[in-house]
Amino acid sequence: MSDVGVWISQPACNIKVAAKADVVVVGGGPAGFSAAISAARNGVKVILLERYNYLGGLASGGMVLLLDDMWDNHLQEISVRGVMLTVIERMAAMGLATYPRADEWGSDPASLRRWTRWGAFDFHTHSKPHPICFAAAFDPDAWRRVALDMVQEHRIQLRLHSWFSSTLVEDGKVKGVICNTKEGTEAILGDVVIDATGDLDVAVSAEAPYIGGRYMLTTVFRLGGVDTDEAERFEREEPEAFAQMDKEIKQILGGSWGLWWLKTPLPGVVWCNCPHMLGLDGVNVEDLTTAEIKGRKHIYATLDYVRGKLPGFERCFVVDVAPQTGVRQTRLLEGEYVLTKEDLAERTRFADSIARGRDYYMPYRVLVPKVIENLLVAGRHFSATSQAQKMSREIPPCMAMGEAAGTAAALSLDAGVLVRNVDTSTLQRTLRTQGADPGDQTSRNADIPALAMARRFLETHEKSN
Repeated sequence: MSDVGVWISQPACNIKVAAKADVVVVGGGPAGFSAAISAARNGVKVILLERYNYLGGLASGGMVLLLDDMWDNHLQEISVRGVMLTVIERMAAMGLATYPRADEWGSDPASLRRWTRWGAFDFHTHSKPHPICFAAAFDPDAWRRVALDMVQEHRIQLRLHSWFSSTLVEDGKVKGVICNTKEGTEAILGDVVIDATGDLDVAVSAEAPYIGGRYMLTTVFRLGGVDTDEAERFEREEPEAFAQMDKEIKQILGGSWGLWWLKTPLPGVVWCNCPHMLGLDGVNVEDLTTAEIKGRKHIYATLDYVRGKLPGFERCFVVDVAPQTGVRQTRLLEGEYVLTKEDLAERTRFADSIARGRDYYMPYRVLVPKVIENLLVAGRHFSATSQAQKMSREIPPCMAMGEAAGTAAALSLDAGVLVRNVDTSTLQRTLRTQGADPGDQTSRNADIPALAMARRFLETHEKSN
């Protein structure tokens, strides 16, 4: 008789309180990092918990090395600012991020030729070629370095290697979380907790309502030793041969976007946001294991093919496979408001808007769970329908949500109110003061950030090439 599926009871045990803060952020990915920075910036003590040995989540660990979905093509402006732009600026100053300048946005042939293989184009337009827009390609370790620097600058108590286990709830209010660590089980207490786990782990443990979701999984990888100039020449000058070969490569990969490789700031290193695998659940251990095994088979079969046939890739090699599986959708919060596909398509404006994405807006209520108090949710697991989440889950809007959540947590503590009762007009004004764009204004922003350090990087980069 099999014991699989049988429940085993364990005796209750005493758990050490390892730390306490005003705000506890669970998850050091883009949303959680942004939440921690914004909360600390507003004067509260913050603990940031992360299960891995680095910050950045899917940006660095999942190697999603393009920051897009932050360009409003209706208003022709950058729509996600604040912490997001600060991170881009700092990485660019290191020479490890690049993006098209304002005079290169649009469909000028020279801009298209220069920036398309960086992925810096608006792929949501119906016309082709897609116009160049504001988007940034970056190096994953640059993100880790910048994130650690900023966390230290804001005196945030960072606890890496801390795996969330359960949520502490008392009389309907979240009081903290339990983590598993190498030192054993630990309790981390906080007046406000922000769930930035990506999979809604904290809220689910607190019994907040949610729905299940599923999308493709991806084992992202990078190839080195690529002659990108030769690869682009082949694509441009031999379009028929390129199209046939590109079709065959995508069949080997089993699933990919239109451009299966893009440039990175490291010379000769390209980013491959593939292979995509359907029908797998991002919170199922067996499915996650399958993705890792299956993904590598696709990767090395592709490597063998391109080495033998694709110009520019004759001497390429696998640099690395992302340490985090590319999970796009799992559990989704059912919050005080559920964002819909229609809200996104119709550019619905909300009185309590606190974040923007590409050309859509998010109300504060999508961060607020029903029933459970002093818990906020920020990241790809926010309150939305499955279809709406697929259209609005990119890193920049998740960071905008995180910045709003962290600021709201600090404001709630300062005012002595529950986080669901934060005055959203005050929240909007505070976000704007910080350089973020909560989406509360109906007119176009008066300025486009200078990003002076990043521009100097671009000028140096152009001269060296």
